Amino acid sequence: MPLPPETIRNIGIISHIDAGKTTVSERILFYCGEIHKMGEVHEGAAVMDWMPQEQERGITITASATTCRWRDITINLIDTPGHIDFTMEVERSMRALDGAIAIFSAVEGVQPQSESVWRQAERYRVPRICFINKMDRVGGDLESVLERIRVQLKARPLLLQLPLGSESRFAGVIDLLTQEALLFDESDQGRSVRRVPVPEEYREEAWRGRELLVEAAADFDDEIVADYLAGSPVASGRLVSALRRGVLECRLFPVYLGSALRNKGIQPLLDGVAAFLPSPLDTGAPRGSNPATGSEEEISCDPAGPLRALAFKVQADEGRKLTYLRIYSGTLRAGESLFNSSRNRAEKVGRLFRMHSHRREQIDSAFAGDIVAAAGLKEVLTGDTLCDPLHPLLLEGMTVPEPVVSLAVEAKGGDDRERLPAALEKLLWEDPTFRVHEDQDTGQTILTGMGELHLEIIIDRLLREFGVQVKSGPPRVVYRESIRQRVEHREFFQREVEGRCQKGEALLRLTPLPCGAGVRVVLPPPELLPLTLEQRRNLEHSLLQSCQGGCLSGYPLTDLEVRLLEAPFEPGVTTELGVRAAALKGVMMAARSAGPFLLEPVMALELTVPAETAGKVLGGVQQRRGRVEGIDSRDDLECIRAMAPLAGMFGYMTELRSVTKGRGSYTMEFSHFHRAPLELQRQFGMISP
Repeated sequence: MPLPPETIRNIGIISHIDAGKTTVSERILFYCGEIHKMGEVHEGAAVMDWMPQEQERGITITASATTCRWRDITINLIDTPGHIDFTMEVERSMRALDGAIAIFSAVEGVQPQSESVWRQAERYRVPRICFINKMDRVGGDLESVLERIRVQLKARPLLLQLPLGSESRFAGVIDLLTQEALLFDESDQGRSVRRVPVPEEYREEAWRGRELLVEAAADFDDEIVADYLAGSPVASGRLVSALRRGVLECRLFPVYLGSALRNKGIQPLLDGVAAFLPSPLDTGAPRGSNPATGSEEEISCDPAGPLRALAFKVQADEGRKLTYLRIYSGTLRAGESLFNSSRNRAEKVGRLFRMHSHRREQIDSAFAGDIVAAAGLKEVLTGDTLCDPLHPLLLEGMTVPEPVVSLAVEAKGGDDRERLPAALEKLLWEDPTFRVHEDQDTGQTILTGMGELHLEIIIDRLLREFGVQVKSGPPRVVYRESIRQRVEHREFFQREVEGRCQKGEALLRLTPLPCGAGVRVVLPPPELLPLTLEQRRNLEHSLLQSCQGGCLSGYPLTDLEVRLLEAPFEPGVTTELGVRAAALKGVMMAARSAGPFLLEPVMALELTVPAETAGKVLGGVQQRRGRVEGIDSRDDLECIRAMAPLAGMFGYMTELRSVTKGRGSYTMEFSHFHRAPLELQRQFGMISP
């Protein structure tokens, strides 16, 4: 039987690395009765960190899904990574979820990756509640964290609790809605929660806090405004209802307090999930388009409706595909035939599972609002839409970050060489930010990913999961080519292929576009280019492919418009293959005469360093051709924002740790491509020495 959609919460846990996501997940599972012993991240025993690489490093690498029950709601929970190299795991989780818990450390506050995951949630309009963790730590500063949420995230946090005690004396929380103190029994690992009257010394502060809740609720309920102005008391239930409207509109973010490691504050957080985060019915009907007509329609969360599901993650599980699905409408049964509208292919579900991290629970069917995993889907990739064959629909996909770091690998032995392609193919299923290609000049296999750690994990998995040993070279930066000036070029092609003369002619115009514009292909109207729709698509694809090979250095061309002005067609003489070949070669020849130049990837850096070492750190960044954008002072720390070319950032962590005596940290993410310096242009043959 399907669960009532209003009792389902599809939520994720997001934060900076080491803020305590997996520890919070572990406590949620424990208090919901899903596990009977809590594992610790630092011991490599957490349920949600199941990969050997996660257990050894004490970090989350892949988003893990599980299901649990709290009171009368069912929670589908996804624990996401906090490291920037695995940002795609957060991206695809946000696309499939309805709500999120954002975790902040009471000591470090809003950290660089906190901002990144917050922006990802903003992009998908995911309502959030906040949990300020590590309230028992020395240096915890609640007011500072709230202020940084306001300023850095431009959000409106609403404190629902006050801390009982600070740092090592943190004993529990005061519930501002009910005006009660909550104490967590240490003898049974926090299972028992005692509600007692607010201690005398906290009563005035607790009452002022509740007044702020009433003021916030009044922004979303006119009746509460009237009661507030009249001085009439407002019941907690009415406050929750009004505040929930603000949360669902992403205008309000309730804040809970606790210490997950000390088993304090998790049960009220779960109550907050039930009270404030949306069910599948509350998120607004998602929209899809008909692949044949392009017309849009709303999707209602109805188990009796036509099936609409999004494949938001694909995992290579023991050599076979395991596809994670968010079901928006309809009912999915094991053995059922489906239609992949993203790839225009038929699929069949072999088995269905409810996932508990890496452990599977086989089920017969899944319904609207569910998050499940399916085995047997052969051609499905991340972002694909699965639907009823009789009612095709295409859901919006997701944004895939551009990978910027490359590594050259070679198989060590003959057996490794044979197994490597199949192993890489399985890893490509899983990760849209992982790319593989063969260098035409050297014959080496080039792996491209989001960062050094990302590629390090890939190589480790090749050995552990697939038994493939590889030798790797230093990471290589992925550059781009572009052009300085507009140019026109006419290209002819004539060659005998398989006994038939292939002939074609193309007049092309290449025009530079602004930075970040990408590649734009424009074909003549159908009356001037007498080709079928499929032939036009093939020609457009050929022009795009020609830009991938570049013109001088072999790096892809970008930020230009490729316009086909003429393709004279002589019946019986001109062939489709001839036109495509002429156009393909014409792009390369035209680009060579258009003043090509090299673009290098520039990264946005966030460095957090002790104030006394900030000067040396700034000098080191500038030596690596970095440009400082701004500096914020936070107590005895300096947060430095800078832009730096990726080519200068390899191995920087070692230098930073040395300068700051291990206290400094940094994260970086791709920002944009920028013209490379003169020396680099000469090195790649763009400018004559």
